[in-house]
Amino acid sequence: MEHEAVFRFHCTHAETLYHSLSPEMASELHPRSRAECFLEDRNVLVLKVQAMDISALRAALNMWLRLVNVADEMQALAQNTDEERS
Repeated sequence: MEHEAVFRFHCTHAETLYHSLSPEMASELHPRSRAECFLEDRNVLVLKVQAMDISALRAALNMWLRLVNVADEMQALAQNTDEERS
């Protein structure tokens, strides 16, 4: 793959985000791009996206960054709900 972007998300719930994204990694079958997600530490989620061309990289980044954002928003919502119940 010719193009690559790497993102590191530093947060206390990186492990939860990782588990949220893992099923998407298993089902990914895009011929022009591929993504990898792993934990560096308990608090650092790494997203690595590679693509054959810049258009494929942009499309893949749109999808993966949106998924990270949704997972993060759902984590915050779940945390707020738990706090309200307490």
